[in-house]
Amino acid sequence: MAAHFGRRLRKGVATATLAAAAVAALSASQAPGLTDTGTGRQRTDTPAADSDTDPGATDSSYYTDLPPLNSPTASPSPGNGDGNTGDTEAGIPATVLDAYKKAEAALAESKPGCNLPWQLLAAIGKVESGQANGGRVDANGTTTGILGPPLNGNGFAKITDTDGGAYDGDTVHDRAVGPMQFIPSTWESWGSDGNGDGKRDPNNIYDAALAAGRYLCAGDRDLSVTSQLHAAILSYNHSREYLNTVLKWLEYYRKGTHEVPDGTGVLPNNRSDDSEGPSPSPSPNTPDTSKPSTPGTTKPGGGTTSPAPNEPGTGSGSPSPSPTPPTSTDTVARLEDAGTGELTAMAGDAFGERVSVRAESASGVGVPKVRVRFTIVGDTDATFAGGETVATIVTSATGTATAPTIQAGEKTGDFTVRAAVVGRTLSGLDYTATVTERQADTLVRTSDTELTCTPGGEFANDVEVKATYKGAAADGVAATATLITSADDATANDKGPYFKDADGNPVRTLANLETDANGLLKLPKLYADDTTGTFLLRINTAGGATLTVELKVAAATTS
Repeated sequence: MAAHFGRRLRKGVATATLAAAAVAALSASQAPGLTDTGTGRQRTDTPAADSDTDPGATDSSYYTDLPPLNSPTASPSPGNGDGNTGDTEAGIPATVLDAYKKAEAALAESKPGCNLPWQLLAAIGKVESGQANGGRVDANGTTTGILGPPLNGNGFAKITDTDGGAYDGDTVHDRAVGPMQFIPSTWESWGSDGNGDGKRDPNNIYDAALAAGRYLCAGDRDLSVTSQLHAAILSYNHSREYLNTVLKWLEYYRKGTHEVPDGTGVLPNNRSDDSEGPSPSPSPNTPDTSKPSTPGTTKPGGGTTSPAPNEPGTGSGSPSPSPTPPTSTDTVARLEDAGTGELTAMAGDAFGERVSVRAESASGVGVPKVRVRFTIVGDTDATFAGGETVATIVTSATGTATAPTIQAGEKTGDFTVRAAVVGRTLSGLDYTATVTERQADTLVRTSDTELTCTPGGEFANDVEVKATYKGAAADGVAATATLITSADDATANDKGPYFKDADGNPVRTLANLETDANGLLKLPKLYADDTTGTFLLRINTAGGATLTVELKVAAATTS
């Protein structure tokens, strides 16, 4: 995914049109968290409400071409021959289109409240990579060579290598990778397997489209709400121009699209990192022979950008650039705990404590505006609020970052919450969190009717109890019921009242019972043998709640 600092649009009509459209769009609906900085800014991880003040992130250029003014028709019609007008722009390569639609279907099942339209993925894919470089993918949907420039702080954000070059081939700085332009550290958090091959590959359009959809749906976003749609796009790239460009393509694709063969998609021409548009403009996949070529960065569309001033390939007569000032992230020396308490919750409940850490400099001063990634690790179905297992929070003025509330699932046991600084190779902090089984601390009968029966008969009233925990109904709590020998002997009695199993045989212990959603537990019907007297039924729950109920078996009285 892309983010862009100091970008300038091509001069002329395109610039004026885009600026006017951006102002109009933002005047009509100011997106949450939008700041008027004049530079593009993008988060690389969870765009949660807590982190809407994220001041910076990754950096890569994007295509600024806008869709044609004429709406696409129901069926494609020829353009005017230049391959960039008419309905040709509405054509999306077959495999790329299939990936977008499969991602929409997957998110409709896993996060139905998000209402992600596949046309949004298409709009972002168009802007980020020209639909995977015009649909140049192999049979599995994998692309090659779609890389952003090195994020070395020269005209871009500075992000030192976080993946050992595994995704972007760069062991010095990170680069945006693949058709949806994911930064390696972002992919590490959000990477997905969209085609079911057991791999998570940012260069695969199926994997990248699903990951982008999950990223856009982070938290509790509902993309059918305009403000939340804008917030999602801005979380991908915090820029007025980027928001406006994506919205234009979203509107265009919603009016109609059609499938075209892979490799035949229209390639955009204009990029946000071009200070001057060439005249005449060569096609993105046609070499420009008007000037000598110099080593540069591979770009979507097959072109290259000129190297930054301090990169190899610069003329020897160029003036030396000023040293790049260190970023906030560069000054972090360590992460320290910031008062995190014991992390324990019952299954299905929210954790009462939240993980809190502090980014500190070598001198022990808190460092603000640093991104800290919190990750839930281990065999657990616990998630952060919103259903994600990763959340990135920006440190406050005191250097503190607090993770979102953790919601326990149904799996009990321990798991790990890991905190790490994004963009630095520093030791992180691991916290052990524990999910215990659901518990009850109190059991009471729901009726005070005496439970009586004649020998050989059946009890007229069933036993029903209510379980609570700290005064609230305790749902899903495991329980057992045993007809015990005596108050001091909890072993099962061999005479007196009994339950029946599926075959009608007497049983005096019932296990694997569970309270319902209201904390209620209703036991099966009780029967009596020929023994008279007072008997005891004991009910125990997880958490230690116990209730002993009297059962009386006596011969019927006669007047």
